[in-house]
Amino acid sequence: MTYTTLVSTDTLQQQLNNPDWIIVDCRFSLADTEAGAKAYRHGHIPNARYAHLDKDLSSAITDFTGRHPLPNFALLAKKLGGWGIGNTSQVVVYDDAGGAFAGRLWWLLRSLGHDKVAVLDGGIKHWQKQGLTITTTLPTVKPALFRPYLDEAAWLNALQVQNSLARKAICLIDARTPERYRGEQEPIDPVAGHIPYALNRAFQLNLDSNGLFLSVGKLREQFKQLIGATAPEHVVHYCGSGVTACHNLLAMEYAGLTGSKLYAGSWSEWIRDKNRAVAAG
Repeated sequence: MTYTTLVSTDTLQQQLNNPDWIIVDCRFSLADTEAGAKAYRHGHIPNARYAHLDKDLSSAITDFTGRHPLPNFALLAKKLGGWGIGNTSQVVVYDDAGGAFAGRLWWLLRSLGHDKVAVLDGGIKHWQKQGLTITTTLPTVKPALFRPYLDEAAWLNALQVQNSLARKAICLIDARTPERYRGEQEPIDPVAGHIPYALNRAFQLNLDSNGLFLSVGKLREQFKQLIGATAPEHVVHYCGSGVTACHNLLAMEYAGLTGSKLYAGSWSEWIRDKNRAVAAG
C-alpha cells in the first residue's frame, strides 16, 4: 500500500525495518534553529535521518525573498538521494509540532514528482505516547539515486498571486493565527496584517486535542465551508514563510479536496515590496 498524505504510528512501527521505507525527522524551532538537530541527537525514531528547515529545505534569504525561500531543487534532489530516498521509496516525515514543519518536506517531495510521502500523524509526541522505541543511534544510510520531476505549477509567485486575486481567479487562505492575520500581533515579521481578500484558517484547526488530524469528513466539511464554490485547484495557501501553509494543503489533500497550491514566498516575501497592498482586521 502507498501512503500519500498521513500514516499512523502503528503502520510505521510495522514497517520500521522495511528498507523501502525512509523516515525523515523534520523537527525545528523558529526561536532556536538548532533545537531540532539537538532533539534528533538526543533521541529519534529508529532509522530516521534529519532534515534542517533552513539548511536543507530552504535556500538563502535575499532582499527580495521571504524567510524560507524554496530550495535549489537540483541540490535538494541530491540530498534526498544522499538520505537514501529513491523514486520508489515510501517516505515518512515527522516533527514534534503536529506536522507544521514536516509538511514542508511532504510538499517539496510532491513538487519533485514524488507522491509516496506521508506525514506521521501525531509525530514523535504520539509515537512516544504509544511507548514506541526512540534511539540515539544514527541510521546506516544506503545512498540512492533520486530523479526529480519538478512540477512548477505546484506553487505561485507574488506576481501570480497579485494577478490571480485581481481576476478573482483564486481563493487565498492564510494559515497563521487569527491575531497575526488581523494584524493585532506580529512576533516575527516587520509588517503586520494579511494579503487583501485572503481568508483565515489557522493550521492548528486541522488537529484535535491530541495533536492528531481531524477525520476526513470533518476536514472536508470545514474546508468546503471556507472555500464555498471554489474548486480546490483554485485554492492557494500561504502563511508567514511558506512552511505551515503546507499543513492546510496537506489537510485538504487528506480530505479529498485535491490540487490546491502554495504561495511559496508567503507574507514575509509579500511585504518586501511596499507597492503590494496590505490589509488588517
